[in-house]
Amino acid sequence: MHAGTISRVPPVTRALAALGAAALLLVPAACTSSGPTDPGPPQPHAESRGPAGSVPAGLDGFYGQALTWEDCKGYATTAEDRVAFARQGLECARLRVPLNYDAPQGRSITLGLLRRPAGDQPNRIGALVLNPGGPGASGMSAAANLAHTVSGSELGKRFDFVGFDPRGVGASEPQVRCLTDQERDEERLDLDVDNSPEGVARTEAEEQDYARKCAERTGREMLSHVGTRDVANDLDVLRSALGDEKLSYLGYSYGTRIGTAYAEAFPENVRALVLDGALAPEQDPVAELVAQGAGFQRAFDAFAAWCAKQQQCALGSDPARAVPIFRKLVDPLVDKPADAGDGRKLSYNDATTGVIQALYAESLWQTLNRGLAELALGRGMTLMKLADTYYGRGSDGHYSTITDAFTAVRCVDDARLTDKAKRLEADRRYREAAPFLDDGRGPSSALDTCAFWPVPPTRDQRVPDPGQLPTTLVISTTGDPATPYQAGVDLARALGARLLTYEGEQHTVFLQGVSCVDQATIRYLTDLEPPTGDTTCRR
Repeated sequence: MHAGTISRVPPVTRALAALGAAALLLVPAACTSSGPTDPGPPQPHAESRGPAGSVPAGLDGFYGQALTWEDCKGYATTAEDRVAFARQGLECARLRVPLNYDAPQGRSITLGLLRRPAGDQPNRIGALVLNPGGPGASGMSAAANLAHTVSGSELGKRFDFVGFDPRGVGASEPQVRCLTDQERDEERLDLDVDNSPEGVARTEAEEQDYARKCAERTGREMLSHVGTRDVANDLDVLRSALGDEKLSYLGYSYGTRIGTAYAEAFPENVRALVLDGALAPEQDPVAELVAQGAGFQRAFDAFAAWCAKQQQCALGSDPARAVPIFRKLVDPLVDKPADAGDGRKLSYNDATTGVIQALYAESLWQTLNRGLAELALGRGMTLMKLADTYYGRGSDGHYSTITDAFTAVRCVDDARLTDKAKRLEADRRYREAAPFLDDGRGPSSALDTCAFWPVPPTRDQRVPDPGQLPTTLVISTTGDPATPYQAGVDLARALGARLLTYEGEQHTVFLQGVSCVDQATIRYLTDLEPPTGDTTCRR
């Protein structure tokens, strides 16, 4: 089984698939309900607003390109996007960028764009560009699902709300694709829990096979240019093509890394940066992973304490007993998967992945309790739905690009761990940090997919010079499991940014119903007035 599959927030059996893994913005359920469809799709219309601001040598044609905005129907790549993209007032376009910025006259690729135009055009400030994280999450999907949330606010009145699919993702072409839908389903049933020398050898052979399929099906040249450095360059092309001399940007989770990379490469082009759910700027990848494991253990403990107060709790009334009770529920799945309906089986990996998905936000705890209660009765439908959401498996059985793109980006962004002894030690530390995910079989020395990746790393990680930047805003949540609070503190310090703290139990918070956070952040984006000093918000 390919170990890179769920390393955005990794269960311990695959915890080290891509060290220092991030996660993505969870759009609340209220933001994903189907809204009104457009009574008449927008007619294609070309806009030529660029070039705007500074243009690097040799890139004039990209920075000055016209964008043809049109109906979004042809851009949807999942069943859920077909619903979301049909909402009234949305329009889509494609942006052409160089595959290799060192050879811009060579091959070009396209990025998918989706926008909700500003409601108050006479007082329009410009575009607010969104990335929801991952890496590999679709900015088009996130923008479509959040569009009605911003529509009545100053944000929706003053900004075009623009989501983009990073290179290789979603509607961008070509896509990063490594496995077919059938292969992905089969992979989720392959546990890789045998840590004997023979088991480790089988796991590593599967990792090599996955890397080979990625190279064959996506192409080595494309895989060489999917990293954050290239995405930051794409973001500057997008800024110019949208007609903005300076960029206003909203990044969630891994999207904060894109924003940080942009600030390092183009500090003079920054108007406003909002970085919510931050990745620490220079943290050791193993330390980052262990901190994330501790974050999810903390979230599990908080869930167990909440659950114990409910009338019925699948983990019992004593939070101190929650971990062993949970292990008794999930451990039998190693040998006997649970019925998940429609002929599908809930594997051990899918069960733990479903739990992790629910730990992203307190709003999902009720669902998690129901899923664990079902599991006690031998049924796995609810946990399977949660795992499907994590993996990007749609209602039609088709997978989005998120899992393959995640692996591809992390394998070129991060330093690779090829020392088996260090790999073993990292797994041991992760198990200690997140005992609810420890299967009791001991740590593994199996190398992950990135150790066998067919192209070299490309990211040169550097911290922006805060003296060259305007005031930026970092938002960090005290109970964030995927990007722990301290990472936001560290990023704010590195950028010389204002820190907005939210006391809560969820991953990311802006535009998710917390008025204190929303008001302060919208004021910063519209008026460039950040909170005074470091500010704390509560629900």
